[in-house]
Amino acid sequence: MIRIITDSTCDLTKADQEKLGITVIPLQVLFGTTHYTDGIDLSVEAFYQKLETEKELPTTTQINPDTFINAFEEYLKQGDEIIAILLSSHLSGTYQSAVIAKEMLETDKIHLIDSQNVTLGLALLVGEASKLRDQGLSASEIVEEIELLKNKVKLIAIVDTLKYLQKGGRISAASAVVGTALGIKPIVQVKDGIVQVLGKERGQKKMYKFIAHYLEEHQIDTQYCVVFAHSMAETSLKSLKEMIEEKYNINDNRTVCIGSTVGTHVGPGAVGVAFIAK
Repeated sequence: MIRIITDSTCDLTKADQEKLGITVIPLQVLFGTTHYTDGIDLSVEAFYQKLETEKELPTTTQINPDTFINAFEEYLKQGDEIIAILLSSHLSGTYQSAVIAKEMLETDKIHLIDSQNVTLGLALLVGEASKLRDQGLSASEIVEEIELLKNKVKLIAIVDTLKYLQKGGRISAASAVVGTALGIKPIVQVKDGIVQVLGKERGQKKMYKFIAHYLEEHQIDTQYCVVFAHSMAETSLKSLKEMIEEKYNINDNRTVCIGSTVGTHVGPGAVGVAFIAK
């Protein structure tokens, strides 16, 4: 049997995890001196409540090699082959921990993929890997296809507030004050494994025009799933989905709520979409 493993930054719901038949290993979230296990004893709703009230931004700790060894050994003992698709190595040391674990276990039954992505982009790749497994492809065939697809993943999102980008040192306090006063909202993407500011717009009409232009430039390949995401902003996400679905015949889509790793920097109110470009 082929087992697909990922980490909790994929932000897939428990229902989607079961539907896809995958195993999710959680990261740890640290608020001050208090540790929480992502998605286990800290829900997405509770995370954003704490994010708004705590003075300091939380941090996330990478999954350590021992945790991967324990997870890998459980399936190896059953004679399974493992594909681990993990968040970008530019955002966390989690992928490197998996590399260390594989080296310590000395087996060719573990296949590791640095997704170069996170949250909805990672969820997209994990979903496609699950689909390929269910179609009967071998582990090596799945890995080959996901390695190709990960370079075609496009992720774009609108950030509702500059507060958390400023608190995290990604923009200056002065820029945050001026931007907030003018109603300017940054538009971000994940490219080459890191979160980058793609542009800044004022007003929903201009933001959606920016995204429409981005979609025209990169063209959604509708044979693959499209993943939508929000950070406690379902109403705003509905508007974004309607705008995209008016132009594209999307056959398969999934929605995730942006969790702690990206949510720490974008805060509540963000919406985004990830897709495979043609």
